Amino acid sequence: MSEPARTTDTLSSPTPVLSVSPVVLPAPGRAVDLEVRVSAPVTGSELPVVLLSHGLGFSNNLSSLNGYAPLANFWAAHGFVVIQPTHLDSRTLSSLPDTPGAPPHWRSRAEDMKRILDQLDVVEAAVPQLLGRLDRSRVAVAGHSMGGHTASLLLGARLTDPHDGTTVDLAEPRITAGVLLAAPGRGGDALTGFTVENYPFFLTTDFSEMTTPALVVAGDKDDSAFLTVRGPDWHADPYALSPGPKSLLTLFGAQHGLGGVSGYDVAETTDENPERVAAVAGLTWAYLRSELYPGDSSWQAARDALAADPDPFGRVESK
Repeated sequence: MSEPARTTDTLSSPTPVLSVSPVVLPAPGRAVDLEVRVSAPVTGSELPVVLLSHGLGFSNNLSSLNGYAPLANFWAAHGFVVIQPTHLDSRTLSSLPDTPGAPPHWRSRAEDMKRILDQLDVVEAAVPQLLGRLDRSRVAVAGHSMGGHTASLLLGARLTDPHDGTTVDLAEPRITAGVLLAAPGRGGDALTGFTVENYPFFLTTDFSEMTTPALVVAGDKDDSAFLTVRGPDWHADPYALSPGPKSLLTLFGAQHGLGGVSGYDVAETTDENPERVAAVAGLTWAYLRSELYPGDSSWQAARDALAADPDPFGRVESK
């Protein structure tokens, strides 16, 4: 694999990062208050915001505000404020008793992100170094695996609540761009029996109303056989089945960890590849930068560099 750094030629030198956790946001009616990590460059103003939703998995802490450092640190070092919640399905909260009437986790995850946007004043007050430095008009969402499902709902994907049969619309207009990393695809006959039994909300996933611009990142070896019978193509569904504008980054040889985006040196990463992780961080940064700042050339420069690479690590297509 050739050196992927050329995809980020438009980047300036990284800035030191300030990271504060836990920042506690009051959450009446939630089993516990919402804890988030806030990572930001130590300099700069009018900083755009990325909400980063964790996936699930076997590790005790990656499915929380303590995960996804390779992405959060990179994005923050290059000008974004990254806010990472600990969702209620995090293994760090596994000792919580079930709360009667509590929303299912697929819903509470999206509500967590809306709660963060509602309480950016609280975030700034808790991190005084950020006071007055956020550009609240430029907000994106990103998520890996189950976090990708969360992001898709905020970008406009719909589903039918398996408990009451209602159509669920959790689209968040304050979010104007997204990145879906190894996200789940369509439901119906694409799902395994395990998925239908344990994640019935996946059955009715509908991307036809996911109109917010997004970059879908999928590994061509990510078969996720316990979730889907369709193989790696399933993770491209959020691109194929949604209206444009969308882009799809297909990573050659990548499995569900996309090289290890969930954390540094993660044991369960089946396709550990630091160069791939660096490429994902750089390309996603470039996409978000150009989507949040119309006219910015970072994404086009990254695409051109990838297309010119004689030994590319992936390919990009758009619609």
